Amino acid sequence: MAIVKKYPSKVVGIHSLIDGVYTLELESLSKPFKYEPGQFMHLALDDYDPAGQWPDSRCFSMQSSPDEELIKITYAIKGHFTNRMQKELEPGKLVTLKLPYGDLFSQVHNKVNTVFIAGGTGITPFLSLFTHESFKDYENPKIYLGFKSRVYNIYKDELNSIKPCDLKIFYENEKGLIDIDNIFSENGTQNDYFISGPPLMIKTFRYSLSAYGVPLKQILTDDWE
Repeated sequence: MAIVKKYPSKVVGIHSLIDGVYTLELESLSKPFKYEPGQFMHLALDDYDPAGQWPDSRCFSMQSSPDEELIKITYAIKGHFTNRMQKELEPGKLVTLKLPYGDLFSQVHNKVNTVFIAGGTGITPFLSLFTHESFKDYENPKIYLGFKSRVYNIYKDELNSIKPCDLKIFYENEKGLIDIDNIFSENGTQNDYFISGPPLMIKTFRYSLSAYGVPLKQILTDDWE
């Protein structure tokens, strides 16, 4: 099990290509970040006193590869904490990160014909794997991504950098939502499925795959929220 550590950090970049969605770049002010693809962290905005309690924080999946010096995360404004982030964060702002958490890709799974399904910002934990050298271990991976529209696909650079694979992107305003029935018909019960996205999507897709006969141990989800 990974040892969770606290990292005094600084915001070095903020990017917003669409309203209400922000990508942050964070630099450690002490030791280098240490985590594995698919893991997540806690981000605290308030000052952290080691002698006191951990302040209010929120979880975010690392979008960047563990090989990168900076941690990159993407978030959508959905509640009080992310509204605070929008108002308070700027380049140079000091924050504290606590990481790593999660075992998404360290769980036992088949790396042949592995199916990855993500909706919206749910793609972020997958990107930390797709852009990491360990993704070379996957044979013939199948990737299905869903976005509201082409405007919301702000991950083109990362997707263009991954190794050749079967990548299908669905835009809701053009062809509707990702169809789990079609995905199952293309992949069957033998393959392992990773799912990340809104909680309702994860719940619905897990139920559908299970109803089709996919064993629960072959349905791995990023639903720590």
